[in-house]
Amino acid sequence: MEESTEELREEWTLLLWTTVAVLVPVLITLWCSFQRLKRKVQLKDLFRKSKHGWHYTDLFNKPTYCCVCSQPILQGAFCDCCGICVDEQCIQRADRILSCKEIMTQRQTDGRFYHQWVRGNVPLASYCAECKQQCGTQPKLCDYRCVWCQTTVHDDCLSSLNDDLCDLGEFRSLAAGCGSGWTPVLVLANTRSGNNMGEVLLGEFRTLLNPMQVFDLSELPPSKALQLCTLLPPGSVHVLVCGGDGTVGWVLDAIDTMKLKGQDQFIPLVTILPLGTGNDLANSLGWGAGYAGEIPVEQVLRNVLEAEVVKMDRWKVQVVSKGNYFRKPKVLSMNNYFSVGPDALMALNFHAHREKTPSFFSSRIINKAVYFLYGTKDCLVQECKDLDKRIELELDGEQVNLPSLEGIIVCNIGYWGGGCRLWEGMGDEPYPPTRVDDGLLEVVGVYGSFHCAQIQVKLANPVRLGQAHTIRLVLLKSSRMPMQVDGEPWAQGPCTITITHKTQALMLYHSAEQTDDDDSSASEGEERSADHIDTTSNTQETVTES
Repeated sequence: MEESTEELREEWTLLLWTTVAVLVPVLITLWCSFQRLKRKVQLKDLFRKSKHGWHYTDLFNKPTYCCVCSQPILQGAFCDCCGICVDEQCIQRADRILSCKEIMTQRQTDGRFYHQWVRGNVPLASYCAECKQQCGTQPKLCDYRCVWCQTTVHDDCLSSLNDDLCDLGEFRSLAAGCGSGWTPVLVLANTRSGNNMGEVLLGEFRTLLNPMQVFDLSELPPSKALQLCTLLPPGSVHVLVCGGDGTVGWVLDAIDTMKLKGQDQFIPLVTILPLGTGNDLANSLGWGAGYAGEIPVEQVLRNVLEAEVVKMDRWKVQVVSKGNYFRKPKVLSMNNYFSVGPDALMALNFHAHREKTPSFFSSRIINKAVYFLYGTKDCLVQECKDLDKRIELELDGEQVNLPSLEGIIVCNIGYWGGGCRLWEGMGDEPYPPTRVDDGLLEVVGVYGSFHCAQIQVKLANPVRLGQAHTIRLVLLKSSRMPMQVDGEPWAQGPCTITITHKTQALMLYHSAEQTDDDDSSASEGEERSADHIDTTSNTQETVTES
């Protein structure tokens, strides 16, 4: 009897310790998660009320010292406007004793301001404005940096600095509020583009410019951000759009709204810093296919200053569905291209899966791999075959006899499909470069997904159907086809599609950057320069069927 009682006691003891061994780690994990969530909520509320633009990081990327307690820190918060770094426990005290970049401040009679110094954590390889020796070499919180002109000076040299007035540095003409002779740049960044590259760029531009001219499009739409143009000298404003082609189209639509309000004199010049994948519009305007930090933002601003102005046609795409007479037509704006067929099908499949799992599509390589898989699938299935029997095409009122195609692409710019010069082609039959201000659209056909792939690697040419000022496509009855305008896809039933000229946008063209092969890029740069001088030259006649 005693032995059975002892065995039962041992079993209960074992069960108790097993339960404790399982529950204790779980409870500790839940407690830590709760504390982490609680801290995150507290920090978010603290950051929201703060005058600084705080961002929390778990690990600084260089030796960093707290600007309040002067102790070395591995994790904490930093302000993306003035650049101060603090330990988590010192955030509230930093709010009280350390001022951030002042959006408005009193200037001197010569138009300059006093330096606004921040101590410690100066940029690497920075030099003292007084003694010309390197700053930030000591392993402690030392030396000063001006948050406006980025001048650095040693602790010992600050008192002997000859000039305590700040001239706002190299980019004074781009900073809002700098005085006469300025060309302020408004930065509109889409933080959802380019794998969080937009968030990084927001901080870097706020450091170099006035924080009031840097906008996060996830918090403020471009229609509201562009109202700042009406408070600045007419015709002087540049807008730098950090995002993909869709973000650029969003901003250009907001500029069209300004025109409708009678604010034509405040229309800004638009330039692009491409993020994410695709970016054919940025590529066509000389800004490259994508930005991943390969050049500093200082050089980006220098490129904006050196860029030349070009006019770019914008087009209206009107889709009238058959049978729905009481339904308003679908009206879209087109900057890049319209297509129906296999490339629109790949975009539609990609878009559908990205909506379901957006976190999976955060890498440019993964995005291109997924496009490749959908293209390979369409090569086998051929969902868009016999397009010539399902659609009618008219160019400037004349019907075109279509060969056996699977897709039709209407282009306004030189690049298509992530960097392919579609109209110019290759081999023995090159065509002259396209122009973005001639009021003409280039229309080509493709035989399928495999033909699209051949065109992109320069093994084949598209079927050139012609050029036109007005395009009309009729999708016949019992047909449903994938379509896209500037990368925004949808499935469309029987309808009539009309593409007409809408307006022209003032863009900035960077002629110094080569975006594809050197010869063709140079020829396009010369072509656009000539276009800027004389935009009234005769347009080319419709090219005959290939």
